[in-house]
Amino acid sequence: MRRQRLPGMTAFAVLGVALGASGCAVAAHGAASPSAAPPAASAPAESPTPSPTSGSAPKALAGAPACAPSAAGAVCADAKPAATPTPSPASQSASAATPPSAAPAAATPPEPKPAQNGLARGTADASDKELAAGDRAYESDDLVGAKAHYEKAQKFAPKDPAPIVGLVRVALADSNVATDYAAAPKNPQILALVRKADAALKLDESYAPAYVERGRLLLILGSAPDALSALDRATKLAPDDAETQSALGVALLATGKPAEALTRLRRASDLDPESSDRLTNLGTAYLIQGEVPEAVRAFTRAAELAPSDARVHGDLGAAYLALNQPAKALPELDRAVALAPDRATFVSNLSYAYFLAGKLDDAIATASKASVLDPKLGSAWINLGTALAKKGDLAGAERAYQRALSLDPSDPRAKASLSELSEMKHAKAASGDKK
Repeated sequence: MRRQRLPGMTAFAVLGVALGASGCAVAAHGAASPSAAPPAASAPAESPTPSPTSGSAPKALAGAPACAPSAAGAVCADAKPAATPTPSPASQSASAATPPSAAPAAATPPEPKPAQNGLARGTADASDKELAAGDRAYESDDLVGAKAHYEKAQKFAPKDPAPIVGLVRVALADSNVATDYAAAPKNPQILALVRKADAALKLDESYAPAYVERGRLLLILGSAPDALSALDRATKLAPDDAETQSALGVALLATGKPAEALTRLRRASDLDPESSDRLTNLGTAYLIQGEVPEAVRAFTRAAELAPSDARVHGDLGAAYLALNQPAKALPELDRAVALAPDRATFVSNLSYAYFLAGKLDDAIATASKASVLDPKLGSAWINLGTALAKKGDLAGAERAYQRALSLDPSDPRAKASLSELSEMKHAKAASGDKK
């Protein structure tokens, strides 16, 4: 389902970064090499941000790495297959009262189950049937089909705001605009979609989904106060809607209010307990708050619900790294890399797990691979430098740290690692002089 997912644990540099998380830098425990800059576990994510979307998630208001405001990390929105129609109980046979020659009545085909968090209201009118079809198409990533159904619904009911909201969702998902927080200030496409959301609200000022979409769009524009106002209004109108609560939770995370966000994301997960996306967002929020055991529980349940979701395994592995439990992190990160071998953040986190497990050669090889997959991923270069330093290759470590610093001159991890490395080099030189 297209829900907004918080960027993964690796990318949650909230304000100023993405509406998601890129990956909290996991603190290294007991590292013998430069410890000030532990390999940043780029959490899985693409995550999300945190990604909230009511049956629609703008390709995830997430994007960059996501972590606590002080860490360099990021959350995304994944698509989920359309809901499977639930067959109605078969009517019992009345053969005893039916003459042998009488043919049994033909069973009535079951109505398709409305998409969870979709725009359809469950009525039998023509417009609502088109809304339901549009919702299912949207959730299965059939944007062309979704647009066609929403347009038909609008023709049947031109004064209904729901088709307009559906078309806004499709247009955002089909655009090339990044959905991170403040990713596209003054973008004409996004501004046009805001006007469409406003048009839906003119038809019905109490229509919660329109406020949700308006809030998401405003976040992309960087208008945090207006976005939060719209999303808060949505939760007042639809307090028991999981997507509405989730959207506000992601927005609060993106604007530096993790404690408030956690309350909303916990509520969203309670309302939609079988959603791996809800649990992944919740786990990311727990991580940002430093409640790592709770994050592990949320990610573990998400992995049970979505065993083939690379990001879920990556998030769980990164959470285990935060607990300094490489033995538990390794299988999860191995799984994440197997499912998404080109995702540099997963590979980088795997290198850190190898480092913590004392497998330095594997750590160096894996970090090198991550730096090739994404030469701009600072965490990969820091992980490589840390492993090389531990191995005794101080010159190689310095080159890796300098590369990380050139990517982000303000990165405290790179600065601290270089400082510690300098001390190690002086100590080594002094030791050599004594000999």
